[in-house]
Amino acid sequence: MTALNSADSIANPTIADVGENEALRRTVSRLNAGDYALVGSGDDAAVVATTDDRFVVTTDTMIEGHDFRLDWSSAFDLGWKAVATNVADVAAMGARPTALVVALAVPASTAVAWLEAFADGLSEACLALAPGASVVGGDLAAAEQIMIAVTAHGALEGREPVLRSGAQVGDIVAVAGTLGRAACGLALLQSGEATAISAYDDWVNVQRRPNPPIQAGIDAANAGATSMLDLSDGLAKDAHRVARASGVTIAIDRVQLSGFEAMLEEPAMRIGANAMDWIIGGGEDHSLLATFAPDALMPRAFKPIGRVIARAESEVLLDGSPLQESGWDSFVA
Repeated sequence: MTALNSADSIANPTIADVGENEALRRTVSRLNAGDYALVGSGDDAAVVATTDDRFVVTTDTMIEGHDFRLDWSSAFDLGWKAVATNVADVAAMGARPTALVVALAVPASTAVAWLEAFADGLSEACLALAPGASVVGGDLAAAEQIMIAVTAHGALEGREPVLRSGAQVGDIVAVAGTLGRAACGLALLQSGEATAISAYDDWVNVQRRPNPPIQAGIDAANAGATSMLDLSDGLAKDAHRVARASGVTIAIDRVQLSGFEAMLEEPAMRIGANAMDWIIGGGEDHSLLATFAPDALMPRAFKPIGRVIARAESEVLLDGSPLQESGWDSFVA
């Protein structure tokens, strides 16, 4: 090792330089404590308080080169997104996020500072998106590329879980959160146009750090939502999931999507894209799609976009025409 490399190693040590135990110590020390962890990180397993005899659990993975690129997302961004994508699924069940466990596999050459920034992203996302929730444990392993796996838990607090299968004919279909912004941000990053990426950084940041409306999921459950799910794979694909599970047809009114479209028209024109394609087929906003009875007091965070009608030949309609089940598919390039 040259003198220069030795100095660099001291100033910016890698996991291989300090070892797993020290890397974990530095990382775990940056995590927030949370309100539900009775025994947190540091033992063989965590102990988490529950509010009744049931809890919600979900898991998700993020793989370098497939789900993210290091030249587009910082370690902090990835920590934030790992939390956001999972607590959105918890909220879509009408539950309150309480605890997460995070398994991280990285190359041994990864800088400890990268791990610390990743932990900061985890902690800040918990504080911002799911106050009271925390990372209560996990694992650190060696791999050729970065792989992130998160399991999140949630408390139903006495509520019944809101399933995809409960939509009823006559229900109002509504969305809480954004539509198409994460897809817009991804398209801007893929365009490689630095000036456009900088000009529309708010849209790019929705892709890097989603902001799912967690409280809206709880509010929807309290308001009697008949069905709900996290919009992770796009409005078209996820609306098909609700329709299929509930045995109904989802009829979407394009006019009700015009407000979402207006927010995306400028960046779409900048890179020669179609804003409505992002709204219909783009995923990763991690907004909430829910259905409510016509007489329900819908939470203010939700905007109506259509109705549930009796099962027709097509599961989802846009202005009366069949809407193809487009959207993100992990196994399709």
